[in-house]
Amino acid sequence: MDNKTIAGLLYETADLLEIDGQDSFRVRSYRNAAAAIESLPQRVADLIQEPKKLLEVPGIGKGMLANLQMLFKDGSIEAHTELLKKYRPSMLELLKIQGLGPKTIALIWSAYQVSDLEGVEKLAREGKIRTLPRMGEKHELKLLKAIEDYRRIAGRFLLDTAEELAEKLVEHLLAAPGVEKVTPAGSLRRGRETVGDLDILVTGKGCIADEARQKLIEHLLRFPGLMDVIAQGENKVSFRHRNNMQVDVRLLPPESFGAAMQYFTGSKAHNVALRQRALKMGFTLNEYSLAKVDDGKPVARKTEEEIYAKLKLDFIPPELRENLGEIEAAAAHTLPALLELSDIRGDVHMHTVETDGRCTIEEMAEAARERGYEYMAITDHSKNLAFANGLTDERALVHIERIRAVEKKMKGIRIFAGIEVDILSDGELDLSDSVLEQMDIVIASVHSQFNQDRATMTERLLKAVANPNTSLIGHPTGRLLLRRDAYQFDLDAVLKAAAEHKVAMELNAYPDRLDLSDVHLRLAKQHGVKIVINTDSHHTSHMEKLRYGVTQARRAWLRKDDVLNTLPAARFARAMKHAW
Repeated sequence: MDNKTIAGLLYETADLLEIDGQDSFRVRSYRNAAAAIESLPQRVADLIQEPKKLLEVPGIGKGMLANLQMLFKDGSIEAHTELLKKYRPSMLELLKIQGLGPKTIALIWSAYQVSDLEGVEKLAREGKIRTLPRMGEKHELKLLKAIEDYRRIAGRFLLDTAEELAEKLVEHLLAAPGVEKVTPAGSLRRGRETVGDLDILVTGKGCIADEARQKLIEHLLRFPGLMDVIAQGENKVSFRHRNNMQVDVRLLPPESFGAAMQYFTGSKAHNVALRQRALKMGFTLNEYSLAKVDDGKPVARKTEEEIYAKLKLDFIPPELRENLGEIEAAAAHTLPALLELSDIRGDVHMHTVETDGRCTIEEMAEAARERGYEYMAITDHSKNLAFANGLTDERALVHIERIRAVEKKMKGIRIFAGIEVDILSDGELDLSDSVLEQMDIVIASVHSQFNQDRATMTERLLKAVANPNTSLIGHPTGRLLLRRDAYQFDLDAVLKAAAEHKVAMELNAYPDRLDLSDVHLRLAKQHGVKIVINTDSHHTSHMEKLRYGVTQARRAWLRKDDVLNTLPAARFARAMKHAW
């Protein structure tokens, strides 16, 4: 059981305890423990036999240690199990609905004894939610919209969730005798921002002979977390994982691996266009091979590269395979040299213990240096984000000095002093200009009042872009994947202004944001707006998320020179002061 799973279980328990009306201290203890485990660099599974070490973790006391020991012994936590018996497992689905927190769910349960999505939706449609304390017609309508949104995205998973499961499955399958290659395909390989199901291709001697194949399938079915087998054939096993993701594992002979990789990577639109090209050239293309139409003789199948070459195309990176002009560009030899992770020289959106981060300036800088970065920036929150202990003008000035002091003693990396300042509802920034002027980098972000109308939000962002202290706009559309839609504004107008004022746009690489989207990144490039890829790290472990941002940038056809934090430190510093 990994830390993320354990933390999720503790968060669920805290929510269920709050629904149950239990002591707020007990609720908080579960949430604190969940947060601590979520950011813990060591695996709880490795520490569970060393209770003293676990007790050293802030947020884990003797009672929580006992819960964790029970979890690893019995596979469950007693409080979690008992509360699910009382309220039924369907209660957990309600917690996924935006705006439907534990307190509201408790109200609904108390009044109507309803604990499932269909029941709550029925109550809302009958006008019964608005009669509850602190509710009303507006809240009821928002709830119905949130349920509609949830249904629309149900069955989708964040990129890091899919990747984590894929990595575990690859490791499990590679341990089977006769397996040579295990590769994820589908939308995960293309780097889509969310994934519906997981395609895994397996090849090797263990996939050919009947007896060996059967042993491989038996090994696969012992994969931890496999809940139920959906289908099982000679060369394919489909199962559902405990996180509800469907996984399709295909067993392939080595000679067809390239054809299968091309086919199962997709996208469907890319494959249709590629097959049409193949037919015009006298070939057929499927998951087994590229073959001649007249005699069916394969001409390419072992690798993707040889398939594209036979079709007189440059190799098309998986991230581009969406039938958005990549085949024409490959035929004309005009595919761009896409951005690489190694091109990134620094990560400049990070938070520390001064606000809502979990590590010190020194710890964040050390981690950035270990990643080989030439520079990084500390950009804690400003005062409008009170729940994050945001900085006032006075604290911000002290914080600048503290960052400068760390930079002086930290060799081998430049540390920029910055801020993530709030864009207030009228477009003003929530720290004074005299303080912002002293920052090396100012990230201006919207963190509140997402429901402003399109015109108001557009004016709000345009005013922030025009502020001479703004270096870049953070997570520009405000979306949270699978949780919150982007707020409404005129992106064209904002990008036009950004190009005029030489204000960059952030590509927030954290997997639940990936904001800007690939479509919006291409639009930014068309407007001549530069991009900065950041992780928005609140812990040193978050820095590895940068690769998701690079993948998103590649999907948008971005090159190295489209991204400002591929520049050397001195040039990047000038770019943050509008000198691109």
